Amino acid sequence: MQTPRFSECNHPLIKSLFRHSDRELLKLFQQCPEQGKYFTAIFCRYSPIVYTLIGHSAPSPVQAEYLFALAWRHIYYEMRGLELRGNEGDPASFQNWLINMTALCINQAQLPPVESIGYSLQAAAPPLWCYLEQALELLPPVVRVAVVMAQTFHWSPTRIAAYLQAEGDTISPAQVQEALERGYAQLADNLPADIRSIYLGDDAGAPPAEMQAGAIADSESMVSL
Repeated sequence: MQTPRFSECNHPLIKSLFRHSDRELLKLFQQCPEQGKYFTAIFCRYSPIVYTLIGHSAPSPVQAEYLFALAWRHIYYEMRGLELRGNEGDPASFQNWLINMTALCINQAQLPPVESIGYSLQAAAPPLWCYLEQALELLPPVVRVAVVMAQTFHWSPTRIAAYLQAEGDTISPAQVQEALERGYAQLADNLPADIRSIYLGDDAGAPPAEMQAGAIADSESMVSL
């Protein structure tokens, strides 16, 4: 199974971090949660190993991509509290931990049928998906529901308004449209500035439509390990 290539690995922000050791990147990731480049650099460094391990275990390429993203999501959250043991200059310690985390994900994951998987690496690489998930969580509840329904289910403002009204929220289709526009702008603002630069371009405002539809839908369709 061919290992996918990720264009973010050639971004200047990421290439400038190649000289850092695993421990240094881990420490910077933990100390600077408002920046996404350190996790992205670790992803670029180790994505071939993780994908190779998963590729030999997943029944199909679609399920491999899905499990690959789930594994990196699990790694992302576990890294927040990770304390490496062993010699300071031992590069194998983090790599061994990463391999163990990948094996854990492979063993515990319950993969859905191919036809029910909506995730695509082309729509959202794992680092973007992780930070987009965080950005979604920061949206006001009604705005978040509107954004998710519009992008995941392709519902119109009228249908979203009808659903919210049935749930007890007094809101018109016009107000839903305003909530969507506000939500997309807030979603971009909630993303770390370097993630916007790496994945959306330096002059990014609201996320492009294709990123919204793919990455937001992916974020809502993922299941926790």
